[in-house]
Amino acid sequence: MNEALKELLDLLDLEQIELDIFRGRSPEERIQRVFGGQVAAQALVAAGRTVPKDRNVHSLHAYFIRPGDPSVPIVYNVDRLRDGRSFTTRRIVAIQHGKAIFTMSASFHVAEEGVAHQASVMPVVPDPESLPTFKNRMYELVADHPDLRDWLSRPRPVDARYASPLTWEAYQNPELRSAETNVWFRYDAELPDDPLLHVVLAAYASDFTLVDTILLAHGMAWGASDIVGASLDHAMWFHGPFRADDWLLYAQESPWSGRARGLARGEMFNASGELVVSVVQEAMIRQTK
Repeated sequence: MNEALKELLDLLDLEQIELDIFRGRSPEERIQRVFGGQVAAQALVAAGRTVPKDRNVHSLHAYFIRPGDPSVPIVYNVDRLRDGRSFTTRRIVAIQHGKAIFTMSASFHVAEEGVAHQASVMPVVPDPESLPTFKNRMYELVADHPDLRDWLSRPRPVDARYASPLTWEAYQNPELRSAETNVWFRYDAELPDDPLLHVVLAAYASDFTLVDTILLAHGMAWGASDIVGASLDHAMWFHGPFRADDWLLYAQESPWSGRARGLARGEMFNASGELVVSVVQEAMIRQTK
């Protein structure tokens, strides 16, 4: 297990400071706002610690309200909205400097049998082991950007392998523009058999590439184009059990952008082609020039 993954797991081990009140921190090296996937993952951990073990999260709906300050802890207040016979509902508010920076509603469900179908088909893409790592693929693209090379050199908790063009490739070659992205990802270490942990880690990873799918359609890239952006909201549905330390294919598309906003959707498939997670996110994207 690399140091970045060890640190992430430590960040997800929240401190309980009172009944239904938890405290989390951010990585020390982070100099900008807190990564949205981190706040969503920590909020889901806080909610999960108030729910019986026989209930697994099946959906979450979140709003990013203010940028997070990485220099101070984040307090997570959990409101027990409902404890029913089959479903449990929690509302989580993340607070910094006395103000809400993030809210989430999460629903948990006991295991039940029911009708089943899957209309979504896993895209046909190369195997992840045959693809270069994100770091190796990006390194030469940003040869003239030492700050980005320094960022790439840092250890990462997630191994991501793109089966489609990167935003920097589409920035340099307009023919590669597309509103679709396919990324294999996994956490490259054997993780505990805790279903909530694997869901939380998928939530963390889900926020890395969705906005990039919007940028890809326009040949834009972070660090190259004159843009600023931020996640506005994030919704996920968890359809069945999976492991975040096995390869998952994250198939993403952006059906629309406009008015300084963009919409992206994603589906996560396991290696057998089973749809295990669905994701939708809207983001703010502003051109500064």
